[in-house]
Amino acid sequence: MKQTALKPARKKKCKHCGDQFTPFNSMQQTCTKVECCVSHGRKLQKKENRKAKKEFYDNDRSVLMEKAKTACHKYIRERDRDDPCISCGRYDYEIKESLTGGKWDAGHWKSRGARPELRFNEYNIHKQCKSCNGGAGKWSKKDHTVSQSYKINLIEKIGLRHVEWLECHNESKKLSLDDLREIALYYKNKLKELIK
Repeated sequence: MKQTALKPARKKKCKHCGDQFTPFNSMQQTCTKVECCVSHGRKLQKKENRKAKKEFYDNDRSVLMEKAKTACHKYIRERDRDDPCISCGRYDYEIKESLTGGKWDAGHWKSRGARPELRFNEYNIHKQCKSCNGGAGKWSKKDHTVSQSYKINLIEKIGLRHVEWLECHNESKKLSLDDLREIALYYKNKLKELIK
C-alpha cells in the first residue's frame, strides 16, 4: 500500500507580532514567543469577559427595566412634543433648561412605586416639566397642587372614564425579562413610526 506524505503545515502570520511561523496545529494563532502567547491569551480572556458581561446584562432585570423605561419615556416625550406640561400648562418656551439636563420628563399620574402595573401604561404617562415632576412645581393654576392640576388636565386630555380606570386599576403583574425586552422593542418601534 502506497503511503501518502503529509503536507507541510502552511505558514501563518502571528496575531501579535506579525512574524511568519509554522503552526503545530490549525488552532495555533501566535508564534511561540512568550510575549505573543501571553498577549493573545489576554485578548481571548477580555473577549470572554465581554461576552459574559453582555450575557449578564442581557439577563439582568434592572438593566432591562431601565432599557424599557428609557424607550417608553422617549416615546412619550415625542408623542406629547407639542403639548404643554400636563400639570402646570406651560409650553417649551416658558421653561428654563434644568441643571440635570433637559426640560421635560415623562411624568406618571399614578406613581411607579404605588402602581407598578401602570409603569408602562400610555394613559398614565404624559409630558411633564422637570419642576412639576420633581414635586417643586409652583406654576399650578387656581391654587391647585401639581397633582390636582395633573388630574384636571388629564381628564381634559384622555377623558374621565380613562382616569377613573387608572385610579381603580390594580391588576398587578410581575413583568418577566422577556416582557421587558418586548416593551423596550415595542416603544423603540413606536417612536420610529412617530418620527417618520
